[in-house]
Amino acid sequence: MSPQDAVDLGRQAIIITLILSAPVLVAGLLVGLIVGLLQALTQVQEQTVAFVPKLVAMFLVLAISLPWLLMRMSDYMVALLADIPTNL
Repeated sequence: MSPQDAVDLGRQAIIITLILSAPVLVAGLLVGLIVGLLQALTQVQEQTVAFVPKLVAMFLVLAISLPWLLMRMSDYMVALLADIPTNL
């Protein structure tokens, strides 16, 4: 395995990690932004008010997108394991 192959494998792993984590992170970001705006408008500065909706939204997005996430991860692993003979 050449150094370029190792770099490519690392790059692919980072890209897959970003793709898999994006739906949950975007949901947390959007809900956090909305809750933060509502807290600023109502002047309620309680930390649990911001934490609970983000946690619920992230859990719901994870539950909804889990089949897609598992499919993407398994496709990546199948391709990675199939390329082992050519990379050695």
